[in-house]
Amino acid sequence: MSPKQQRGEATADRLLTTALRVYAEAGQQGFTVNAVTAASGVSLGSLYHHFGSFDGLAAALYTRCMRELCDEVVTALRRTRTARTGVRAFVHAYLRFTEEHPDAALFIHASAHSGYLAAHADQIRAAKAPMLEAITRWLRPRIEAGEVAPLPGPVIEALVLGPVAETAHRWLSRTYDADLAQAARILPDRIWRSLRPDGD
Repeated sequence: MSPKQQRGEATADRLLTTALRVYAEAGQQGFTVNAVTAASGVSLGSLYHHFGSFDGLAAALYTRCMRELCDEVVTALRRTRTARTGVRAFVHAYLRFTEEHPDAALFIHASAHSGYLAAHADQIRAAKAPMLEAITRWLRPRIEAGEVAPLPGPVIEALVLGPVAETAHRWLSRTYDADLAQAARILPDRIWRSLRPDGD
């Protein structure tokens, strides 16, 4: 990598890191292109050069935060052998990431229905693809072995991710009485029961 490329990567990284800090400190209303360029010391022209637009920067930040979350979840899954311990590992990894990286977790959840995700859907999909493929590879033999009910993929995703994501969302919002430690104790077995084959 040339020195120019290294400088470019460093600038892009500074913009992303600053953008997350600005969002965490100022919220959605204060998350503006002017706030990010002022806080980072990077010019508007440079931001547009690296990300195309402020929406492009926001989509890239979402992608980075999501990859960090997915890396932790997939790493935890791969250390398990059974479907039941995999569910437990998934829940614990997701909630641990939420607690240890609240700014990134907040940005992920707050971005769920934002315009910039829709505008950069292909980029977001490509970023999620390795994680989804890793989970599919982990899950497929367990379905074939009868450990997990042969449900449609989107249904399994809703059963596993839904309760965990909603718990994280409520904890991050600070307007609900959400307890991550309590959820980590209760949710794994409850979710596992919803995935077991009928009659198991």
